[in-house]
Order: sequence, then C-alpha cells, then structure tokens
Amino acid sequence: MRKKSNRTSRGLFALLAVLPLVVLVLGTLYMLGMNHLEGSPRTFLQGLQWASETMTNTGYGADNHWSHPVMALFVIVTPFIGQLLVFLIFPVLVLPYFEEKFEVRLPQVLPPMDGKVLFYRFGPAIESLLVEFDGVKSPFVIFEEDMAQARSLRDRGYNVVFGKLAEDPSALSRVEQARALVCNAGDHANATCTLLAREYGFKGPLYALADDPLYRAPMVQIGATEVFAPSHVLGAALASRASTRISPPAEGMHLLGAQVGMAEFRVHTGSPLAGKRLGELHLREQHGVSVIGQWYGGVFTTTKGPDTRVQPGCILVVVGIHANLEKVERMAMPIRRAGPIVVAGFGAVGQKVIELLHDAGETCTVIDRMAAPGVDVVGNVLEWSSLDKARVREASAVVLALSDDGESVFATAVVRDYAPEVPLIVRVLRTPNTPRIYRSGADFAISVGQVAGQILAYHLLGEQTIHVENRVKFIRLNAAKLAGEHPWRCEVLERTGAKVVAVERDREVLVEFGDGFEVRPDDTLFVCGSVNSLERYQQEFEATSAPEAQG
Repeated sequence: MRKKSNRTSRGLFALLAVLPLVVLVLGTLYMLGMNHLEGSPRTFLQGLQWASETMTNTGYGADNHWSHPVMALFVIVTPFIGQLLVFLIFPVLVLPYFEEKFEVRLPQVLPPMDGKVLFYRFGPAIESLLVEFDGVKSPFVIFEEDMAQARSLRDRGYNVVFGKLAEDPSALSRVEQARALVCNAGDHANATCTLLAREYGFKGPLYALADDPLYRAPMVQIGATEVFAPSHVLGAALASRASTRISPPAEGMHLLGAQVGMAEFRVHTGSPLAGKRLGELHLREQHGVSVIGQWYGGVFTTTKGPDTRVQPGCILVVVGIHANLEKVERMAMPIRRAGPIVVAGFGAVGQKVIELLHDAGETCTVIDRMAAPGVDVVGNVLEWSSLDKARVREASAVVLALSDDGESVFATAVVRDYAPEVPLIVRVLRTPNTPRIYRSGADFAISVGQVAGQILAYHLLGEQTIHVENRVKFIRLNAAKLAGEHPWRCEVLERTGAKVVAVERDREVLVEFGDGFEVRPDDTLFVCGSVNSLERYQQEFEATSAPEAQG
C-alpha cells in the first residue's frame, strides 16, 4: 500500500515538473518559428503565452493565422499535445494520487475494541445482523479488505478499518480487547484471521461462517469457538418449507385422530373469500370450519376476531372435519400436497435442498442451465418450455435456489404466472431484496442473511432464536377460565388468535357446537394456533396442559 502510494506521488511530481518544461519547449519553438518562418517576430514571453493558451484551450488572442506549412502543422499538433496531457495523463496520475490520499483517511489499524464485536469482511450473511446491531446500539467494527466496499460501509455510517491481513497482520494488534470476533470471508481467509487473532492474544468467542461444513472441524482445531454453514442451514429451511415429510405443517395434529383435518387454501383474487372479513363470511356458522390464520408475504398471522380480512393471494389455514373442509374447497383452491418437488438451481444451496428432500423420501425434479449428474431438465427456468419439461403445474412445491437475486425476482414472476396455484419457495441472497421477491409472487422467501443473522444474534446479542418456520400447533388444555363460555363466541378468545377446534367430553370428541353449547369445567379442549397465540391463550385463561387420553 505504501509502495504504491510512493509510486503515484513520484509520478505526480514528475508530471508537475514536465508540464513547465513542455510549455517552455513549445513556447521557444513557437518564437523561433514565428521569427524565421513567418517573418513576424515574437518575444520569448509571447511564445510562452501562446504555448500555455494553446495547451489549455483558452484561445489564441491575436495569433490566429499562419501561412508557412511547418507553422500550420505545428499549431495543429500542439493542441493535441495539450489534450493528451489534460485528459489522459491527469486521470492516470492526478486522480489516483488524490484517491490514495482519500484512502488514507480510512483507519488501517483497529481502534480500541473494549466491548466491541469485530466482523472480518462484510457480506450478505451479516448484512441484516449489522442493522440489528445498529438498532440496539451494540458497538462493532468491520475489518474490510476491499476498498470500494470499505468506502461504501463508511458512507453508511459504519465503523470500518481497511487493510490486508496477508500484507499487514499488525492491523489486528488490538483484537485482544474485542468482545467477540466473527469471520465472514472465504474459508481460507477465515482460517488466517482465526490464527492471527489467537496469536495476538484474543481469548473471546470466535465464530466463523463456513462455505463448506467439511471445514468445521479444522477451523475449531485452529481456534474457532463455533463454525456455522449458513448456506446449508438455508437449504434445510427451504427443504422443510417444501416438504411436509421434513416439517409437517401442524404439530400435534395426531391428538385429534382422524376426525379433524387441517387444509391450506390459496385465495385467488376472484375467490368469494378474497378481501372479505371473517364476520361477513360466517365460515364457522355455515360451514363448520375454523380459520386459524393466513400466510401472506411469508408471514403467518392468526385471525383475531370477525374483523380479520382475508388477503387476496394469501394461503388460508383452515381446520375442521373433512366433509366441511371440502365445502371450503369450492370457494378457494386447495394446496396440493402430492406430486414431485421441483428445484431450480443446482448450486451449493440447491444440492443441499435436494439431498434433504431425497433423504425424506420425496421425488424431486431438478432444473439447471448446465448438464450434470442429478439434473433432470437442462434449461432456463425463465422459459415455459423448461417448466413444461419439469411438469411444474403438477408439482407439490417449487423451490428456486438461484444464486442471483435479480434472476430470482424474474423467475418468481414467471413461475407464478405459469403455475399460480403451486407453493413457491425462493432462496434470497441479500435480505433487502426479500420484499421484491414477495411482490413478484413468492409464498415464502428465505435469505442467507436471515438464517445467519438469527444464529449470530443468539450468540452475540443474547436473543432467543426465532425459527424460520412459524408452524401451526395443536395442544390439549383444561377448560380453566373458558368454562361457561361458547368455544367459538368468546371475545377474549378471539383476541388471543388461538382457536378451540374440538372439545373432549366423556371420552367423546366434539367438533361442532350448537348455539347453546357451553364449555364445562371438566372438559378437555383442543386448541390450535401459532406458538405466540397459544401462549397468549394460556396466559389469558390460566389454562394448563391436559394429559393425553389413554387408549
């Protein structure tokens, strides 16, 4: 870095020395030419004035006509020499000089690190985490080796140190004081940073984000506290979204036996359900089903009373006896749970998705641009001909595991237009692009930053992990304070977002309730909802778990 700066400085000084010399030479030649060729003598000072005006394109004054061919050629060539100096040499020497002076303003040694977390290299995996750090005012420093990236981060207000560990390891000399260290470069660079940090006496937690899980053991051996492979965790999250065999849509469904089922329905814009409030639809009264919640924009929200609006394009989660669920099918399109899972993209994430799906016994169809073992359709997911070959309309889900967010946005729109009823799960590289993916038609979009951020936030900020999968859950509870109330018409119950879907009374499970039905103190309730809504229910009604009935 210092050698390069010295070379640029010497070049700039050489240019500053050459410029007067060039003006001197050209001015002298002009004076001699005017004296001997044109017969119109000029003084040496006039020659210098003409040379400086010509090279800088500021005009010729009284000298604007020459008759001798040599003089005419000379005055034609001279402006081009000036152009060469101004527009070619200046950008090559002057601008780099000032850029390097600008670069020097970026710190090249760690500041005092007491209580700070050091992030080695910026990238998509930690992008959303840094926003969270900013939000909770937790101090951190980023050590960046790419100058353009370092400037960008500095412009965003981040505390950045620029350097090259391979050239100047002493930049980490204060790492011993850091609260924690996160290595987010390539595997080899992470290993170098880990070794250097430990050599400089850093004894705190050191977390490394690995591209390949095979490097986990060697990284721990050389000093890493823990090593995570976010791309593989992301692959697992995508696979669990696509396959009910890996992660069933509802936990505890077995408690209700075969009487009660749960179904997911896509609510298209033209559906009689779209845009309506639950109070207008009367699904419980007329069809005997309970709407637990809806997936919209990748977020599951439980219904809270009759004013809850069914969003067009959402996936509605409904519970009831099977005959009643069939009635709802006439108003909304059921989500098919049979058929192959189509995976587009056979990179590291795509291969992990396919591996997990195969292990779960799922049938997969793989689309990729390049032919390779495991690729079933060689083609472009943006082309309907490739989607035809992969039989996307018959799929139970489509996973887009592409490595470019721009392509993912376009592919999401294409697949949604081609197969509007199929669940569409999309891998996102940069978390800020997630809203665009949803606007293009994705049902679920998961980014590597979301996954890595949750892992690291747990270790660095003391947060409880927030699962990427927000699943529906069934639990058995005693009647508690709901005794004496109708299980479907209690305002307090509606506010919790949980639903009573069945009542066990005298060893009989009741799933439909007349107008005069009241919960008895000795009844056992089957309550359904998200984890949060169930917690609200238990707090509101002081309900505790009821033991499962013995067969």
